[in-house]
Amino acid sequence: MKRFAKSTLTAALFALAAQSYAATAATNNATAAPSNAAANVSPAERAKIEEVVHQYLIRKPEVVVEALQTLQRKQFEEAEQTVKKTQADATQYANALFHQANDPVAGNPNGKVTVVEFFDYQCPHCVDMAPAIEGIIKANKDVRIVFKEFPIRGPMSEFAARAALAANKQGKYYPFSHALLSAKQPLTEESVLKIAADNGLDVEKLKKDMNDSSVEAQLKANFKLAQDLKLFGTPAFFIAKSDVSDNKGNVTYIPGRMTQAQLQTEIDKAAK
Repeated sequence: MKRFAKSTLTAALFALAAQSYAATAATNNATAAPSNAAANVSPAERAKIEEVVHQYLIRKPEVVVEALQTLQRKQFEEAEQTVKKTQADATQYANALFHQANDPVAGNPNGKVTVVEFFDYQCPHCVDMAPAIEGIIKANKDVRIVFKEFPIRGPMSEFAARAALAANKQGKYYPFSHALLSAKQPLTEESVLKIAADNGLDVEKLKKDMNDSSVEAQLKANFKLAQDLKLFGTPAFFIAKSDVSDNKGNVTYIPGRMTQAQLQTEIDKAAK
């Protein structure tokens, strides 16, 4: 992050210096058309400006620190506003969150409280959450868990998500999904299919169902919902009483990883 911020700062200073340089040159040419000043600087001029920027940063290293602090503060404020917006909008999307047809479910399907998780099989924090989710299921007889496949980490994530949704058609979603999250090695297509076989799935049917239109539709629906809710990372949790519906009831939104105890606390709050 610091290296990125420093390079960004250098680029900004270069652009500013280039614009100043171009403006000075333009005083002798009143008809010069507006242009990208940095792009129009010659290699020799660019080298001079870069040296000026370099020397400035050496003399004023505190500029980098100040820029980093400003950037981090801005990022924190933006993230905080996004979380508040998602929390405010969550009840508006309660039906899609908590009652979407064909969503995989674990725990008590008629549980009083529902926990919805958006996750990705290649997300380290989602992997870390798997034992906590398992613990919640075992410790609570009145909790329903809804899983929203949200493969945002590339083709392998999507392959695993499709396989899991296909496994749901064989009634073995949760054991298979949990096994994927518990895998000791990075997932590959071969390892995903082996885990499927080890969990008693019909692999040939699984491969066929992975490309079924219903699987495609479910993934698209999850991405659309995540977009509407301004979700950009995993895991993300939504917790409410199971009778919640659009604009009726209270929904708690929690972004990121948490401990089983923290999740249990939120479940207990929702149950009141």
